[in-house]
Amino acid sequence: MAFSRFRDNLEVLAAQGLYRSRRVIASPQGINLQIDGKNIINFCSNDYLGLANHPSVVSAFKNAADHYGVGSGSAHLICGHSAAHHALEEELAAFTGRDRALLFSTGYMANIGVISALLGREDAVFEDRLNHASLLDGGLLSGARFKRYAHADVENLNVHLKKATGNKLIVTDGVFSMDGDFAPLQALSVTAKAADAWLMVDDAHGLGVIGECGGGLLEYYGLNQSDVPVLMGTLGKGFGTFGAFIAGSDVLIETLIQKARTYIYTTALPAAVAEATRASLKIVIAENWRRDKLKKLAERFRLGAAQLGLQLINPICDKNLNSVGWVSDSVAQQTDECAAGLRYANPTDMTSAIQPIIIGDSQRAVEISNALLNAGFLVSAIRPPTVPQGSARLRVTFSALHEEHHVNRLLDALDKATTGHKAQG
Repeated sequence: MAFSRFRDNLEVLAAQGLYRSRRVIASPQGINLQIDGKNIINFCSNDYLGLANHPSVVSAFKNAADHYGVGSGSAHLICGHSAAHHALEEELAAFTGRDRALLFSTGYMANIGVISALLGREDAVFEDRLNHASLLDGGLLSGARFKRYAHADVENLNVHLKKATGNKLIVTDGVFSMDGDFAPLQALSVTAKAADAWLMVDDAHGLGVIGECGGGLLEYYGLNQSDVPVLMGTLGKGFGTFGAFIAGSDVLIETLIQKARTYIYTTALPAAVAEATRASLKIVIAENWRRDKLKKLAERFRLGAAQLGLQLINPICDKNLNSVGWVSDSVAQQTDECAAGLRYANPTDMTSAIQPIIIGDSQRAVEISNALLNAGFLVSAIRPPTVPQGSARLRVTFSALHEEHHVNRLLDALDKATTGHKAQG
């Protein structure tokens, strides 16, 4: 039988707690989902601002579908680039404070496309060890000399940079998707300029969520196009729709139009999606209460989780980062030791919508996730290779649609699920 040799591999994955499976959702995206006929409270979505099913966004999509139809018909460079696409690019450029923006069909395609367009075999790319898979794949596929530096460790990055020749590109997540911590962008920008390197930031989990106006991690740190020449953002998270974009200088965007294969050789996303995103962008800018609420919910959760003795990631202290790139609250409480190693000027503001609970063992993470599902809560178990070995976790994410009573109920369920597992062990 075809592919029979892979059967044993699948069985090994299942035995190790690493087997992946899908759940069929029978309801719109939001904090309330219907799975297998059961109503579930969702704590694993990237729809941070609660815009995926917002009436204004849905209405914009419907109206645009009536006008443009469903499919875009072709790639942007043939006949797929509509007035809706063009308007959204201009609005995203203004939102991010950049010369221009360029839409891609997915974030994965944007990351692979931009890195491959900018680098060749004589060049070098430097990536944070905990970067998203799309960034790592983009670096490898570019053919450039590929180096990974220790998580958020600018000193380690400098060691690699000193040995590099040709064009040099430093690539990092903004808000790290599995840890929820912030990249040290100010230090990275200074380092990039000193080394005559370019800095690229994938701010998929920061745009719309972080910053007074939702401008993401660059707004948070006060960095501009000169400080970070290449900015990538996705539209399927804080914006609640679909797709991605690269924003930067006119020369950068024109270079991508000419050279980024994942832009040139794929169908443009539907114009109706672009119009829906234009509607969501207006909400992102206008409704700052969504970001304020997210911060309060995350802080409430962190307080409750600490009281339960759950191991959260605390992104404050460089000095105590362990080998897999995270530090627990119990370690971070060693304030005297941490004081000299603070990565951020104002760590108390560093609250993202991503709040992972470190479990360690993959099978145990799956069992706790299943116990939570039985209790009515959807919280994903994240396991290797998505995260380093020994750092399997429950990735808890918040939406502006959650209320404090949802958080309290989740904490109660976590207490029972983790206590019950310990008792069984």
